Amino acid sequence: MSETDFPVPRISVVTAFPDVVRGYLSSSVLGRGMGHGLIDVSVVDLRDFATGSYRQIDDYCYGGGGMVLMAAPLEAAVESVAAKEGRYVIYPSPQGRPLCQELVEDLLGIAARKRLVFVCGHYEGVDERFVLRHVDMEISIGDFVITGGELPSLAMIDAIARLVPGVVGSFDSVKEDSFFSGMLDNPHYTRPEDWSGDKVPDTLLGGDHAAISRYRRREASERTVSRRPELLAKAGIMPYLECGVYVLELHHPVLDRNRRESTTSVTGMDLHDIARACRTYGVRKFIVVTPLASQRELIGEVASHWTTGYGAEFNPDRADAMKGIKTASSLSRALDWINEKERRPPFVIAITARERGGSLSWLTLKEMMLLAARPVVLVFGTGSGLREETLASADAVMSPISGGQGYNHLSVRSAVSITLDRFFGFR
Repeated sequence: MSETDFPVPRISVVTAFPDVVRGYLSSSVLGRGMGHGLIDVSVVDLRDFATGSYRQIDDYCYGGGGMVLMAAPLEAAVESVAAKEGRYVIYPSPQGRPLCQELVEDLLGIAARKRLVFVCGHYEGVDERFVLRHVDMEISIGDFVITGGELPSLAMIDAIARLVPGVVGSFDSVKEDSFFSGMLDNPHYTRPEDWSGDKVPDTLLGGDHAAISRYRRREASERTVSRRPELLAKAGIMPYLECGVYVLELHHPVLDRNRRESTTSVTGMDLHDIARACRTYGVRKFIVVTPLASQRELIGEVASHWTTGYGAEFNPDRADAMKGIKTASSLSRALDWINEKERRPPFVIAITARERGGSLSWLTLKEMMLLAARPVVLVFGTGSGLREETLASADAVMSPISGGQGYNHLSVRSAVSITLDRFFGFR
């Protein structure tokens, strides 16, 4: 979407201290965005809606305590901005929903449809009756208390404005910010190269853009894992991996219902659904492992139908997914191929539905992927699952996927989709 197509966010701030808000809005990035008509922000002086000669907007709290902003002037102020159906009122409050990047993006979407109205509290807060009648959402910027709602409101407006194309000089720089992808940002340096004995990393001085990109991804990964590992639960880590990701569907050797070694047949549904899931999440190759030449030929025919001729023309998206399918006659051959292609030994994670000692949670494995600097291979079994020998030979085994209901019998294509989303889904 171009700058001209992007809906202009509409925002108003109701405050008893309008000069504080206007001063910040007139400066730097926000002021430039408003000047170019990319964002519409107005300031409403709460005292303009006070009654009496003293323009009173607050009074003592019933039951004892400090001063509280009165409901009547607050109501009159927000109603002057827009009708109820055309506004969305936000009250910055330590009791509110914690602010995060996803919520900022939601607020941007709301501001394109309705006018966002930030109501700045002061003293002990605002009359609860106003909150119940007019406030759509309370938002907290942290577990602490400050004097008024102006700073939290401005922080949210600033965060919203950065997401509007054209407000920040380069929108690519916004995408690289901490939290945009769920990861922390990499460190930054400027001149001089040597500051009191602390030097800029050599990689950043060499002019090798590929090496610089790898360095920055690596630093962002290590910083996120060490400082804010909880962020990884919703972070999109695929761009930060140094090597590719591969999904292996193993048809031999696997277990049958009697827990004996077996060979299973390839199904068209698995091919289509897993290939599409792999393409969606950026997996480099979906490798189907079967010792049966006839099965490998069948896979080639199915894939060829969608990647060439009428199939490719009829459904280009399916063709794009099916191009990612590869076959191998054994697990060892598949891993050798990946090793040769990536020039690094793969980090193999076995996926099982059985409880097993030593298995690791997907969150722990997500950290390990980021720091391993090796290609990642996710091995899924068919039939009744992977043999113990296969599990034992893997670098790690993921704890079983659980829906919390005691029933655990997912199809392999469902398990692949869930696993890929946990590891590589963006939020």
